Amino acid sequence: MTVMAERPTTRGTEPDSFENLLRTLGELDVPDGYKAEIIRGSIVVSPWQKAYYLRVMELICDRLRPHLPDGHRVSGLPALYVFPGVERAYGPDVHAAHESARESISHHLDGEALSFVAELTSPSTRDADLHDKVSVYGKAGVPVYLVLNMQDEEATVYSSPSPEVGYEESLTKPFGEKLSIPDPFGCVLDTSGFAAPGARAQ
Repeated sequence: MTVMAERPTTRGTEPDSFENLLRTLGELDVPDGYKAEIIRGSIVVSPWQKAYYLRVMELICDRLRPHLPDGHRVSGLPALYVFPGVERAYGPDVHAAHESARESISHHLDGEALSFVAELTSPSTRDADLHDKVSVYGKAGVPVYLVLNMQDEEATVYSSPSPEVGYEESLTKPFGEKLSIPDPFGCVLDTSGFAAPGARAQ
């Protein structure tokens, strides 16, 4: 099965078939340059980001790595984190988790093992990054969720996760400024270099 689209494409299934969705996702022939996630009960296939997004992802990893909790690793490599209780499976742009979460032969990782997630918005994924994922990551107890709004050139860090409301705290700064990343990292993230080539916040 191959699904290709310039914008997100969904394939709906029965509402009680999350395991079937995961199985279908694992069998999908996703074209190069695309990624597949499960959002709101459907498989969503969307294009990977613009080239300069890779620079931003690497900057996040480099700047966060010295502040990781013991035993945790951060990466921008593709990985699928699963949240069965809310029937979601996300492939975050940048993700940090304890190294033990990777000791599995499964194609899926436990979403509750995440300690940090960063998503870089694009026109096709913006709504999910700014809404659906804020709720899911927060209710799953992911300590820190960083959203880089690439269209508005601003960074928002969500913290104090709550099973009722998602996240109780958030802070937004324009690209180029320093952003406090709360525990378990307890550091300041420099967002310089996050803007598009030629943009004002370099």
